[in-house]
Amino acid sequence: MWRFTGAKGFAIVSKDSDFGQRSFLRGHPSRLSWIRRGNCSTDDVEAILRVRRREVEAFGEDVAAALLALE
Repeated sequence: MWRFTGAKGFAIVSKDSDFGQRSFLRGHPSRLSWIRRGNCSTDDVEAILRVRRREVEAFGEDVAAALLALE
């Protein structure tokens, strides 16, 4: 999945800390929006992404960015 998303220019959105560690180790070309919130619902994740929408959009446009941590 890491190679696929990088090759296609997609970003991964995950709560899994393993993805955060992988981003630190491997960096580009894959990009990660890491939801750093404990046990929460899908609705909570959606709310985080909506509230931080401008930041998520700026991350998507920044070709040098590899990791966006959202809490």
